[in-house]
This record gives sequence, structure tokens and C-alpha cells, in this order.
Amino acid sequence: MEKWKVLDSKYIIQRPWATLRVDKMQLPNGVIKDEYYVLEYPTWVNMIGITKQNTILLVRQYRHGAHDIFVELPAGVVEDGEDPQDAAKRELLEETGYAFTDSKYICKLYANPATSANLTYTYLLTGGVKVQDQDLDSSEDIEVVELTIEEVKELLFQNKIGQALHTSALFYTLKEMGLL
Repeated sequence: MEKWKVLDSKYIIQRPWATLRVDKMQLPNGVIKDEYYVLEYPTWVNMIGITKQNTILLVRQYRHGAHDIFVELPAGVVEDGEDPQDAAKRELLEETGYAFTDSKYICKLYANPATSANLTYTYLLTGGVKVQDQDLDSSEDIEVVELTIEEVKELLFQNKIGQALHTSALFYTLKEMGLL
């Protein structure tokens, strides 16, 4: 199998949260695709935060793309030059107010590698203790939800966590912990 060859690339829109480009591609069989659209987003991190009481921190928030309120993992953007593991600790503290003693890399996933270029890293953070109030951006409205591991598993099995990267991250993490 060979990679496609990029013949030309133009940006249609470039914004901090979404960039759209169109590529002209040549496939290995010689076929030319004049317009192949690719979304570029920043690198993301998903965090599974387990407190000292052995509960998992989730968040509830409105997601405008789906016009619904979701229960999901705390997650955020990796800033330019920031290590993803450091971003996970920072984002989890900002969104939940909890600090963690240990963190472990779990997995790296693409949201949709056919049309999106960004990566999402997942980290398991343990030993969480509430150390401050949430430190949210002006556009964030996030409610912290603390559930037992069994309650989170039940949400997964009932298809109540609708963010695909978050369900994947939880399954990988629960398997890593020997709980699946």
C-alpha cells in the first residue's frame, strides 16, 4: 500500500478551533482527486481521573454540534509546545478542581483519520483530591459528575456516553485496569 501524493494544498479557513483545507491528490493508481477536504483541529487530551475515593470524574456539558447535553470525560486542548501529559493534568485541574498524584498514558486515537488530521491522547490520572474550585474559560459551562467505576461501566454498556473518543478511551482504560 502506498500513501497518496499531495499535488496541491490550499486553506479555505484557518481559525483557532477549526481549519479546513482542500488538497489535490494523486492516488497510487494514478487517479487525481481535485478536491479532498481535511479538517485540522488542535491536539486534544482526554482524562480519566480517579479520586482517592476510587470514583471517576466525568463532566456534563452542552454540545452545540449535537444540540444536546452530554456526560463525558474531562478533555481539552494541548497548547502549542505543551506535553500532552502536562496538558492532561492542567485541563483536569481547570475543569474539575482536582489534582492527581499519578498519571499514565493509555492510548492515542484519531477522531476520523479520513477527514480529520488531529490526535487525541488519553491519560489515566489517579489519587485525585479536590484542591480548588473550577477555573473555567468564559465559554465553558461544565458540571462535575463523580461516579463509581461500576456506574461508569453501566453508562458505557447502556450507550449513555455519546462521545466516541471518550467511550473508546474508557474501554481502553478499564481494560488496562483489568476491569473488563
